[in-house]
Amino acid sequence: MNITLEKIDAVNAVITTEITPVDYTDNVKKAIKSFRKKVSLPGFRPGMVPEGLVKKQYGTSILAEEVNKMLQNELYNYIRDNKVNMLGEPMPVAENNNIELVEGNTFTFKFELALAPEINIELTSKDKIDFYDIQINDEIITNQTNMYRQRGGKYDKVDSYQEKDMVKGILTELDVENGINASDVVMLPEYFKNEDQKKLFNGAKVNDIIKFNPSVAYDGSETELSSLLKINKEQVAEHKGDFNFQITEITRFVLGDLNEELFEQVYPGAGIKTEEEFKQKISDSITEQFKKDSDYRFIIDVRNYLTKKLGKLEFPEEKLKKLMLANAKGDQKKVDENYDKSIEELTWHLIKEQLVEMTQTKVEDKDVKDMAKEVTRMQFAQYGMFNIPDEYLESSVTEMLKKRETVDNLIDRCIELKLSTALKSMVTLNNKNVTPEEFNELFKD
Repeated sequence: MNITLEKIDAVNAVITTEITPVDYTDNVKKAIKSFRKKVSLPGFRPGMVPEGLVKKQYGTSILAEEVNKMLQNELYNYIRDNKVNMLGEPMPVAENNNIELVEGNTFTFKFELALAPEINIELTSKDKIDFYDIQINDEIITNQTNMYRQRGGKYDKVDSYQEKDMVKGILTELDVENGINASDVVMLPEYFKNEDQKKLFNGAKVNDIIKFNPSVAYDGSETELSSLLKINKEQVAEHKGDFNFQITEITRFVLGDLNEELFEQVYPGAGIKTEEEFKQKISDSITEQFKKDSDYRFIIDVRNYLTKKLGKLEFPEEKLKKLMLANAKGDQKKVDENYDKSIEELTWHLIKEQLVEMTQTKVEDKDVKDMAKEVTRMQFAQYGMFNIPDEYLESSVTEMLKKRETVDNLIDRCIELKLSTALKSMVTLNNKNVTPEEFNELFKD
């Protein structure tokens, strides 16, 4: 078999494959003999159909199958062995459809290739890239501590109202004949949209009567008012006046105690005995997460830096759009809308490939599994579930790793994590201290 590659220009090529009878004859003979053992024709016992008859009836399809298998194998072997940096799949030229498959003939197939643009990335200490150090303060640790304390919290009845308390009472509409009168009405004045209406409840005590305007308090929200007044949204407009609210009960949420039971619940097996140790552990955990967030941002900045440094790359636009059109099932509008974004992602993919080779980054099965565990823990943590039993965690990870797309995403995250570590030692970091709020603002561009 003879395979040749002809470059049309920097990003376009044609690959020609010539298959001679010497290449395929033996394979076709073996395929016919194998098929003869399985074929069943009227008048013949299974496996006893004459080889000539099998060849006459099925020879062309067997020839086509064997030639196609040989073509695919040798074509991709050539591309791999010669390190042809190709985008997408080889695209058969139109004249391939006119090839007549007759045994004894030589067949010539041609394919168009979309080649990746050649890029050459070099990173040294002369390259300066931003790196954000997210600063921890006491407020962050306190907020996280209180979040954990909420698990053991409880509601206590109190005598006077403070901000965030819940009030229960009798709601009576004023200056309206047969107006609304409802008991056991529950409100959280903290959620009023009007500050003046909120202040009316400051320092209020059980049995006090507060005159307020629900419509003003909730800024006319039909949803809020219909729920509070227990009426349909269509009726809200008829009740915009003042109401009396006689407080029958005030309830306050009290955070749980900082004790060893909570410490063990949040960090099982850590042996934490004191509040100081607990807060230090929280600080360490947040610091570790912030490091990961900083590394994630660093890779984004590496991407932006190298994309700008390389400038606009030449891509085989016509062929890429043809490939995209095939993937989009003929939706030209979708291709046109997504082409520029696809080129951005493709550029980063090529850059990342070279960075992986440059840093000799490798991802092992253990890396992928560890990443899957971390992702799973984070997902459960969003619902307040921090201590997942090992057997349940393993089961969730096993299910996650059954999905090819999920595994690919996990591999990609592992690569970027390892790249971040490697690249930080190659370039000069422009360190910037930021608050969590300032860091989050970076992602709003």
